[in-house]
Amino acid sequence: MKDQLKQTASLKFPSRRRMISHTAIALGGFAAVAHAAAQSQAPSMQEAASRPENHARTFLHQEVEFKASPHRIYEVLLDSKQFAAFTGMSAEIDPKPGGALKIFGGLIVARNIELIPDQRIVQAWRSEGWDKGVYSIVRFELKPHSQGTLLVLDHTGFQEGKFDSLNAGWPPRYWNPLKKFLA
Repeated sequence: MKDQLKQTASLKFPSRRRMISHTAIALGGFAAVAHAAAQSQAPSMQEAASRPENHARTFLHQEVEFKASPHRIYEVLLDSKQFAAFTGMSAEIDPKPGGALKIFGGLIVARNIELIPDQRIVQAWRSEGWDKGVYSIVRFELKPHSQGTLLVLDHTGFQEGKFDSLNAGWPPRYWNPLKKFLA
């Protein structure tokens, strides 16, 4: 009888060890789900090897249309909270000329070089994986177009062998989530 009471009590009132074990399993599951969700929200920052024909290219040019005003796009690109909201990753942005940026959770560090409100943003950028002191120049030109904005991107001065990865990275990291955010 005494043994039956112990078994019944252990079913109703789990031991401290069992509670800790179940809590750890549950938290591990939540962490795995949160990690998977973060991975699906934020595209990987891993760089793919460049094709031989693009290996020597150290600049890229892209043009993207948005159904938002130049002012709105300018504002989103230079506001920490809005930038983090559209990319799904943390951002620290000082929106002044000379101001520092730490975006995509610190994977990119930059500095504002030139800011012309609602028209142009020029930044010196470096990826955390690049050699120390190596920066590229990113220029966002915002042009009124139709019922929105034509954003002209010129990304120059990056190392040889980075073109394919950088060229392919802009749409999933910037253009597509920005269009969704502005919709």
